[in-house]
Amino acid sequence: MKIPTPRLVALAAALLAAALARADVNVGVTLSTSGPAASLGIPAKHTIALLPATVAGQKLNYIVLDDASDAPTAVANARRLVTEHRVDVLLGSTTTPNSLAMIDVAAESQTPMISMAAGARIVEPQDARRRWVFKTPQNDIAMSVAIAEHMAAAGVRNVAFIGFADAYGEGWFQEFSKAAALKRIAVVANERYARTDNAVAAQAFRILAVKPDAVLVAASGTPAVLPQRALRERGYAGRFYQTHGVANADFLRVGGKDVEGTVLPAGPVLVAEQLAATHPVRKSALAYVALYEAAHGKGSVSTFGAHAWDAGQLVAAAVPVALKKAQPGTAEFRAALRDALETIHELPGAHGIFSLSPSDHLGLDHRARVMVKVENGAWKLLPPVQP
Repeated sequence: MKIPTPRLVALAAALLAAALARADVNVGVTLSTSGPAASLGIPAKHTIALLPATVAGQKLNYIVLDDASDAPTAVANARRLVTEHRVDVLLGSTTTPNSLAMIDVAAESQTPMISMAAGARIVEPQDARRRWVFKTPQNDIAMSVAIAEHMAAAGVRNVAFIGFADAYGEGWFQEFSKAAALKRIAVVANERYARTDNAVAAQAFRILAVKPDAVLVAASGTPAVLPQRALRERGYAGRFYQTHGVANADFLRVGGKDVEGTVLPAGPVLVAEQLAATHPVRKSALAYVALYEAAHGKGSVSTFGAHAWDAGQLVAAAVPVALKKAQPGTAEFRAALRDALETIHELPGAHGIFSLSPSDHLGLDHRARVMVKVENGAWKLLPPVQP
């Protein structure tokens, strides 16, 4: 029998090391591509297909599941992804209730998770469970402050609130109430409805009874049109505000004339072409817009797809750092990936500039928001509010 020479042994070891270095990074994704939040989840799914197939020489596999806008299904998907597919990172879900429900899966399996939902409670307060969870959409409080500032400048002194009867609506009510109080704006109504409701007549009549200067609708996707339509039909002529949960073309298409004049805060990507040449997010936002519209047509870009894009950029930035410490498919790699996410600094995304830390698992600042208005069926960038 021929005995391997030291040179052959070294070559075999090098080939084995190269094979290990080529281990795939598995990215598990659960999105609401059907159900009430489908208008948010579908552009996110389209965006996942645009994310890089390799990072630092490592292949990335994206396993995408539909949670049907349902929290228990999102949890089941997350468990399937970490147990059957042994993913290194979870992306999702699309909505706040789904993402909140997934936190335990991420913590128990010690798998980093990047949510594409807005609720601040997804990452706050940081604790043993949430240390594994990150997110890309702007927090409720940052957007609430922007709305309150605009209301105050427009002379609004009292406002009626109507939102989803779930964690999204509750989170917005809590944060907006704080922002409104700072601007001495009275919240004179607090109404709720389900994402699947097809009528809000009773809520509309109660809002009309208090005669508010403005109405804030805290909902997302096309179901956010319902309160505005109901109030318009009953003669309400005051101001309407929405959250960044409606910043896509489907809201404009379904809302039509009923959403004309609506004001809301949004990520800069929504009006990327209208941003000043000096805006710090213009270049990175336009890069995403160009890529998405090349695949899906002019005017097809959505802020919700952009949240998925930003999640992918965070993964792409963290993977090379984690690879220096461990191999994909291991607990050590998942921990290294989590740690690497906390070190990301000044990373340009479609929505803003991300600088994360152990105490901040979002990492966005004022550069991640603008105020826009629905005008002639399109989004119009508004000038900054002067204090």
